[in-house]
Parts: sequence; C-alpha cells; structure tokens
Amino acid sequence: MADREKKGLVARWLEGKERSEDYARSTLPTSRWALFWDILKGRFGRLVLINLLMVVTFLPLAAVIVWRTLAIGVQGTVGPYGSGLGVGYPVLPELVGYAEMSMFQADLLFFALFIPAGAIAALGISGGGYIIRNLIWTEGIFVANDFLRGIRRNYWNVLEAVLVLTVLLFVARTMGNLADWLVAIGAEGAGWLIASKVVGYIFVAFGILLFFWMISLGISYKQGPWALFRNAVVMTVGTFPQTVFFAALATWPIFLAMFAGGFFAVIGILLLLFFGISYMLLVWLDYSQWAFDKFINPNIGVATGRGLYNKDKPKDGSARPSPAQDSAAMREYRRLIVAQGKSKLVCRPIKPIDDELEVYQLPESFSREDLEKLRQSKQAIEEDTRAYEEEHKDDERYVEYNRQFEERERALREEDESSGKKKKKKAPQPPKMLNKR
Repeated sequence: MADREKKGLVARWLEGKERSEDYARSTLPTSRWALFWDILKGRFGRLVLINLLMVVTFLPLAAVIVWRTLAIGVQGTVGPYGSGLGVGYPVLPELVGYAEMSMFQADLLFFALFIPAGAIAALGISGGGYIIRNLIWTEGIFVANDFLRGIRRNYWNVLEAVLVLTVLLFVARTMGNLADWLVAIGAEGAGWLIASKVVGYIFVAFGILLFFWMISLGISYKQGPWALFRNAVVMTVGTFPQTVFFAALATWPIFLAMFAGGFFAVIGILLLLFFGISYMLLVWLDYSQWAFDKFINPNIGVATGRGLYNKDKPKDGSARPSPAQDSAAMREYRRLIVAQGKSKLVCRPIKPIDDELEVYQLPESFSREDLEKLRQSKQAIEEDTRAYEEEHKDDERYVEYNRQFEERERALREEDESSGKKKKKKAPQPPKMLNKR
C-alpha cells in the first residue's frame, strides 16, 4: 500500500477532520453523554448566544430577587429591634414575633411577583429550549428565527410548568412564614406548624422535578394541559433516582450563585449570565431524550436515537428497525402500501425509451395519408411495447415483487380476519403522548 501524504498542522486545521483520510462516521456521538460533549464543544458560541437571549426574559425575575434581598436587608437594619436605643424609637411594647411577621408580609408581595416574572421568563425558556432540542436532534438552526418559532409553539406548555412551580413556591413560602410567626408568638400546635413547613418544602422540591419534566415534555410532544401535568408526574415518579441526579447536575450553577457566597457566588452569577441557563437546558433535554427513547417513543412508534449515530447498522447498510417500528409503524406502512395497490412502474416490464420507433411527425399541411402514417406509427409503438412486456414478464424482479405484494396483502387480510373473530383484552397503555413536534 502506498504511503499516505503527510500534511502539516495548518493544512489539517484548514481542511478539518471531515476531509481527513482517517475520518469515519463512527466518530460521531453514539450515546447521549457523547452527544452532550459534542454539542458543548462544537456549538459553544451558539449556546452563549441562546443564553443571552434567555437572560433578557429573566431580567424581571432577577429584579424581583434583588429587590427582595435589598428590602429585607434594609428592614433588618432600620427595624425597631433595638427599642429605646435610638434607632428603635419610639418604644414598642411588644417585639416578639415582629421579625417573623415582617418577613411574612414582605414575602407575600415578592413571591406573588415571582408569578408574573416567571411568566415572562417562560418566553425565554420556550424559545431557548426549542433551539437546544433541535441541537440535540442534530437539526440545522437559525437562532433568531427558531427562538421566535419556539415561543409560538411551546409557550403555553412552558407557561403551565412555570405557573405550577411559582404558585407552589408562593403557597409553600407563605405557609412556612406563617408557621414561623405562629411559633414565635407561642401559638398552640407548634409541632404541627413545623411539620407543615417541612411538607411544603418537600412539595417544592418535587415541584422543581415536575417543572423540568413538564418543560421537556411540552417542548417534545403535543398534548393538553392535564395530559402534560399527568405525564410529568408519571415520568418524575417512574425515573425518580435518575431525575434527582440529572436535576442536580443541571442546576448546580443556580446553587453556586445563591448559596456559595463571596467569590464563588460571583462565578455562579457570571455563569448564569453567559452560559448557565443554556447548560441547564442542554443537560436536562439530553437526559430526557434518553428517557423518551427508553419509555415513550417505542410505545408510540416513533424512531429512537434521534441525533445519534447508530454503530450497530447491518452490513448491507439498511437501517435496523426498532421493535415498535416493526410492530406498529411498519404494519401501518405495509397496510398503506397495500391500500394504494401495486406500482405500475414496478410490477410489470416497461420498455426503455429508444430511437428505434418514433411517432410520425405531421407536416404543416397534411393529408389523409399523413394521418394514416401517424396512426400506424403509434400502433407500431404499442405493439412493440406489448411484445417487450410479454418477453420480460417472467424476469425475476417482477415475479418477486408481485409475489411479495400478494403475500403482504394476504397476511394483512388474515390479520384483519383474525382480529375480527377474537378480540384481545387491551394491554395497559402508558400515558398517552400525542404527535411529536
């Protein structure tokens, strides 16, 4: 074998690995982990641009958070907690529970403002999530156009997810602050009050997981409000350990920004501004596509492994169908082929076009004799075509096609007859997912 030409670094960099002799399609991502790293490395600039678009819609939510932090800080500084010491003048006779009551009143306002601010943030989530889903499916994207298209297609589903989380957070925070206030003033049933606070925070934690699943389901499938909520609950409970792990893996920039403090908090805020929201959606949507391929798509006849290179293809190059495709989608496809009838271009021989026989061309002024010549030329072509068809009707490809079509037609007819004679009990079905977006 001749030695291959050795190329320099600049030549290899300009050409790229796609034109290298060592390049093969098997180097493409074959797993969701590999696809995540491939998108992270190859589309990092796009992810930053998507994140900046989403940050614009998150500005009202960030403003409410900053406002709440400053208001609580100021209230803690100038509040009447040092009664009679100057700042606390005039003297208040009773300060027990005053701090808890102030927190309760403040959070009533700020956590209520989270609901409309979250509705605005849902615009960015629906647009950015749609683009990142297309990246995971390895589809071509135009950031600005697809961002607006994602808002039009997914906003109401994402808004439902945001409302579920923000309303649940408002109720849990309100009940928690109320429990703190009642405990501070010595109300009865302190244990039950504390238990209700703990239960509220557990519901919030579950609501965060539910929120993520509602986003991925709402972006990937068409479904109604109740079906979206129900399916999100099923997916959260059915994949709970994996869901907790990937939710934590996706949301660590938020916890870094909110709870780390100091230098690490600044790093977390910068990550959220330039990359963090896109990163969270990329991690979660990549994981949810794995879950959809495992639990949903095979049951509704949708192709699995979208965006991945299938290294287990047969040697003849044909794609290997999934069991669901072979059982549901392929049956429907075969039924459609039978309903349309045999292809006239495949089931019988058709003589190729050649110059041996031509249609007689009439002159500008023609006579009855010219018309007779035209009729004879057409008749000669028809007879030649019938002779060719008779000569080649027993060729293997036509015989094999007709045999397969007749077998398929007979098999479908027998299947319909058997299903009509005995009705089988319906197997339990997974939650109904509608057409894929």
